[in-house]
Amino acid sequence: MTALINPPVRPSVLRPTARFMLSHPAHCIALGFGSGLSPVAPGTAGTLWAWLAYTVMQMWLTPAAIGLVIAVSLAVGWWACTVTASHMRVLDPGNIVWDEVIAFWLVLWLLMPAGFWSQFAAFLLFRVFDAVKPGPVAWADDLFHGFGWRGGFGIIFDDLVAAFCTLLVIAAWRFW
Repeated sequence: MTALINPPVRPSVLRPTARFMLSHPAHCIALGFGSGLSPVAPGTAGTLWAWLAYTVMQMWLTPAAIGLVIAVSLAVGWWACTVTASHMRVLDPGNIVWDEVIAFWLVLWLLMPAGFWSQFAAFLLFRVFDAVKPGPVAWADDLFHGFGWRGGFGIIFDDLVAAFCTLLVIAAWRFW
């Protein structure tokens, strides 16, 4: 009976493993199908995976279909990030990279058609906004904290703001 009142506290999962990733479908999604397991710069690895996945999606899907994939991935990602952060017992684990995936897909979707160097510039801009978190990205990062649905959305929200800032810089550059 005391286990129901005071459940045993498990330690945080500070560095997820392939076994952890494969233990639940949400983990697999949130960890970017393994890209978030990178021991160095998992956010960059997740963004690179997103770029590759987008390139493959473009071969078979129309822009409208890719937009639908992004919308569905946002909803599924919200669930996956919520569950995985809760299971890891960490508010916004760096290994959760689905937020980078969705946000960078959005950047590429709105940027296309574009050549390699434009995509590369978008990649670099997005990574800077996501890693440095200037101004509005820092605000978004601080807005939603905690476990549960609110925290799961918070994991994704700051990356969506970083994507918006990336697109804003690209638009200003094109206008200039």
